Order: sequence, then C-alpha cells, then structure tokens
Amino acid sequence: MAKVQQTAGRDTLGNFAPMFAELNDDVLFGEVWSDDTLDLKTRSMLTVTTLVAKGLVDSSFEYHLTSARQNGVSAQEMAALLTHVAFYAGWPNAWAAFRMALPVYGDELEDAQPRGGLFGLGQPNDAYAQYFTGRSYLNPLTDPEKTQFVANVTFEPGCRNSWHIHHAEEGGGQILLVTDGRGWYQEWGREAQELHPGDCVTIPAGVKHWHGAAKDSWMSHVAFEACGSGMSNEWLEPVSDEEYDRLD
Repeated sequence: MAKVQQTAGRDTLGNFAPMFAELNDDVLFGEVWSDDTLDLKTRSMLTVTTLVAKGLVDSSFEYHLTSARQNGVSAQEMAALLTHVAFYAGWPNAWAAFRMALPVYGDELEDAQPRGGLFGLGQPNDAYAQYFTGRSYLNPLTDPEKTQFVANVTFEPGCRNSWHIHHAEEGGGQILLVTDGRGWYQEWGREAQELHPGDCVTIPAGVKHWHGAAKDSWMSHVAFEACGSGMSNEWLEPVSDEEYDRLD
C-alpha cells in the first residue's frame, strides 16, 4: 500500500505546534494509516465510527467522510454504518453525521439509478478485486457446474481490469457483449476501442488486453469464453493511470 501523504498538521499548526503537526502528518498518517495490516477502506470505516461515537462531527469529520468515499466506502455502506452506529453512539450523533454525509455522497445518490443493464448489477466482484482498478460487480447468469459460464460484469466509472491473456491449447478466447454504458477495450500495441451498447468484442486466445468503463460512465457487458481446450487465464500488470487518462 502506498504511503499516505498528509500535510494538514504542518499547514495549520506548523508554526504554533510543530511537534503536534509532525505527529499528525508523519506518525498518524505516515505510519499508522500507511500500515497495510488494515486496508484504507477499513481504517476509514473505523475512524468514522469512532468520531461519531465521540460526537466529533466537525470539519475533520467531513475530511474523513470524503476520504472514506475515496477509499471505497459507498453511499450504501456509509448509510448502513451510520445506522448501525446510531444504536451505540446515540441518535443525535448519527443525525449530525448523516447531515454531513449527504453533501459528500450527494452526486452518488443522484446517480443511484439501477446499474447493470439488462441483466442487473449483481454483487461486488470481491473474488477478483485484486485484478481490477476501481469497483466492479459480477452477476452470474449460468451455473458453471451445469453449462458454460456466462456472467454480466459491471464497471463503475473509471474502473478497468488489469492487462490479461486468455490462453488455450486450441480455440478459446473470450466474447464480450456490451449491454449498458460506455467503456473501452484495448489490445496490447493497438489503439483503444470505444464500446457502446450493442457492441460485440471477440478476443482471440493469446492476445494481451484489458477492458473497462469510461471515466465518466458505468459500463456493463456479458462475458463468456469461446469454446476451446486447455484454457486458462493469465493476469498481468494493472492499466496505469497514465495509460488510462490518455483516453477521452
């Protein structure tokens, strides 16, 4: 996990209380928050819970709400967290926290229309989260114990999977059917292809590639492997922000 960079202590109190500023920036954030024993999302949820319990719903709480969202805590998860905490920290504390959370998550709430296209959003794709930048969702459409596995995959804005290759001894590859939103598909060494509902992408076996949503749009596609034998997937490096940001 990358080290958390914080300058609020020095910016605000560097002249008045330099030792406190150093402890805040270098120890609390530079060491405690940067310790990868707990991920940043978990630390954000713990911090929000503690601040609500102490009734410290001020500008620092707003900062931690914003950080929580940046660290992957969704509006639905934050609402559930504050509702749970209300029973232990008190109803007035929870009400105050909700009032500060609403503007932080406002645009997400406005954009809370159903996602996932024709086949629905499904559940967070936690099993493969390590191979994605951003949040994705998986809705299995068939039972792989009974037939070929077909699934609907949904990417939040900015989400994409890592470079990867579908290997096969014979045949193989993958087929994508775009059902909702706007996104990208790119093969190694080629220009990215913009994706829209109705697009079909045939990915040959052995081709290094990635796919995902556009920066400003969700994207859903149905995915399934083409028929073949001796098939396996090889996950490679993430698509860098520099590569992704070059796309419109």
